[in-house]
Amino acid sequence: MCKTRNGTSSCIITYNKTHNKLTFKNFKNIDKVVFGRGSFSMLGDILATKRHENDGFFLYVVDNFFNGKSLADKLPLTDKDVVRFIDVDPNEPTTEQIDNLRDEILAGHGLPAGVIGIGGGSIMDIAKAVSLMFTNEGSSTLYQGLNLIKKPGIYHLGIPTISGTGAEVSMTAVLTGPEKKLGLKCDWTIFNQVILDSELTATVPVDKWFYTGMDTYIHCIESETGTLNNAYSHAYAEQSLKLCREIYLGPDAGQTPENDDKLMVASMMGGLSLTYSEVGVCHALSYGLSKILGEKHCYANCVAFQHLEDYYGDAVTEFKSMLTKHNVNLPTGLAAMWSDETITAMAHVAYNLHHMWNHAVGADWKEKVTLDTIKDLYRRM
Repeated sequence: MCKTRNGTSSCIITYNKTHNKLTFKNFKNIDKVVFGRGSFSMLGDILATKRHENDGFFLYVVDNFFNGKSLADKLPLTDKDVVRFIDVDPNEPTTEQIDNLRDEILAGHGLPAGVIGIGGGSIMDIAKAVSLMFTNEGSSTLYQGLNLIKKPGIYHLGIPTISGTGAEVSMTAVLTGPEKKLGLKCDWTIFNQVILDSELTATVPVDKWFYTGMDTYIHCIESETGTLNNAYSHAYAEQSLKLCREIYLGPDAGQTPENDDKLMVASMMGGLSLTYSEVGVCHALSYGLSKILGEKHCYANCVAFQHLEDYYGDAVTEFKSMLTKHNVNLPTGLAAMWSDETITAMAHVAYNLHHMWNHAVGADWKEKVTLDTIKDLYRRM
């Protein structure tokens, strides 16, 4: 099926042998990418070409971790630029947060020339979402879903300071709203520019380095094992998984400058793999954990993935080897502390992610997966 919105064509047609469907994805990629240690220094020159647009200032959305640190002193600011340090730990981005930020900036400063996101996946999603909401009226809750955005956003540039989520290349800005956790997803969500400088990831704590890296690993496993897998998505997943195994299981495993470079590339390739394929059961379950219990996305993926051998087989065994090698302990027995109401609420969130179940189980997934099936998956945890 192809849809055209404001002159932009979006075709979603997939072929897979199991269900004999033909699918193509005419997706937009990032316009420009800079990669390399120290490449953050290029930011000023890159932005100089955009400063004449709109009201001539940039909005910097920066992880609060860097407030008062050397990175903040290196921002190429002018007098008109606006910096907002945002604390994303433990909370993930919300629709209310995006709406309030948009309204505050427009009322106090005008329309930015662009938005610069500097941080992890949540900051990337905030930068992408607010860039869209500067040009689209009403609450961001109106646009949670596929191709609901009506107008292109303003220029936006992403600089990840932690690797693994793939948010730097994703066409989705995931937001938690009053009714659902779901992304603003369209061609215009994609960053116009990204800067991949692995020097910025040197301060990432070991546990977050592991959880976000496993998000890349799980992206690729789910992309590979579902019905929408194809040669294009496989090529990216294959190389990303190779890098993940070197980083987390190889003879030189661990946080090193070389592995930081590798993980930054693996994250990008994992994001591109799932863009042309899809994620599956683990991500559906993690959305329930995040929406109802407030768990961070990457951590929630890890909590769920350890219990999904019947879906992902040897990959779960390999994942557990990575846990052991890096002395990471994930909790078990969590379900004993959850009420039936909590489990049911999480199951409803997961069940409503139809595209994930379609990829993981097949077009007839509703004949195989019920709300009770998903409740039982949560009870494993």
